[in-house]
Amino acid sequence: MPWTLISTRNETTPIARGGWLDGLRFIVAFLIILHHYQAAGPVPLAEIAHPVFERGGFLLTNFFLIDSGYVLMRVYGAAVGEGRMSPGDFFLKRVLRVAPAHLIMGVSLVVLVVLATALGAAPRNPEWFRWDQLPAQLLLVQAYGVHGGLGWNAPTWSISALIGCYLCFPWILRGLTRMGAWGSLGLGVGAYLIANQLCWSLTGYPVYQMPMGYGFLRALPLFLLGMCLARFAQTVWIAPRFAGWAGIAAFCGLALAQVFDKNALISLAMISIIILAAGAVPVHRPSKLVETAALVSFSMFISNEVIRIAWFGVVNVVVAQFALSTPVQWALWVGGVLTAVAFAFVFHFVIDDRIQSRIRAWLKVRRSRRAPSNSPAGVVASLEG
Repeated sequence: MPWTLISTRNETTPIARGGWLDGLRFIVAFLIILHHYQAAGPVPLAEIAHPVFERGGFLLTNFFLIDSGYVLMRVYGAAVGEGRMSPGDFFLKRVLRVAPAHLIMGVSLVVLVVLATALGAAPRNPEWFRWDQLPAQLLLVQAYGVHGGLGWNAPTWSISALIGCYLCFPWILRGLTRMGAWGSLGLGVGAYLIANQLCWSLTGYPVYQMPMGYGFLRALPLFLLGMCLARFAQTVWIAPRFAGWAGIAAFCGLALAQVFDKNALISLAMISIIILAAGAVPVHRPSKLVETAALVSFSMFISNEVIRIAWFGVVNVVVAQFALSTPVQWALWVGGVLTAVAFAFVFHFVIDDRIQSRIRAWLKVRRSRRAPSNSPAGVVASLEG
């Protein structure tokens, strides 16, 4: 490979909204919905299309966790590393980003189940709505060996795990800033391989199949890998055209690997290349639509399980009562997927974004009051004001 395509002598591509990274976030969020909904159709998609619709959850979760580390490192790495944002402020900002929407959807699901049961339409699988599982999930501690977290809005285990990663972020950052680009990349890859081998040896599971109750142990190596990829991207320039072709090749490699089996390590390598390539392609014409879609992706993730339970709870009753034909059932399935996406957009703009606007304003005032006017944080606060 010609070394002119990779260089430490050129200015690296800055991260920007409305580009390929944002586009990937929305695509992955939509694929997560398909993965969660695939078994709710007349015939599971995994049986009529490809097994990846059933097993692809680990791929999408891997992308989500790696991308989280990558984006946070590139957006907040300099501010936290240079002291313009304290570790406590960073942690508070990240927790307040996810907690309100999580609690709203969690309480909404509780209300839905209680009302449905009171009206004589109790869930068909009550084992997924056990009350002893709920406290840990609502408090987002289910990924640390605490009893609970199964059922209900189960995918929130990854949010729980990420909270632990947020706590680790400043300490990982401190270590990475003392390392070079290639050393950081080697650390990310090596740490994941070691964690994977340890999980196999101690639990009999690869790291990507660790039980949700130990989700933090699954998430941290992937989050670290994302941070290491970001460190590499911040210090090594990659020719945009080469990055684009590398991203396409990695996508094709990922698709080809999944034709035969999970091929977890190969797939992980392809996902890492895709994220690295997407961040290396300059955003010359930011798309507001793509940016908005990316902003809505969190709402898609946090709400889709609740919508699935509500939508198909009704659909299953209607199908049984009226003996609906298979084409009509498929139409209702498509309607459920579209409803999940539409609800996410409404939830984002009507509820989540408004809450976050108030939180950002409060955090800004809090930071301004705490920081002396001549400190770095005080200067930033005055500029933002």
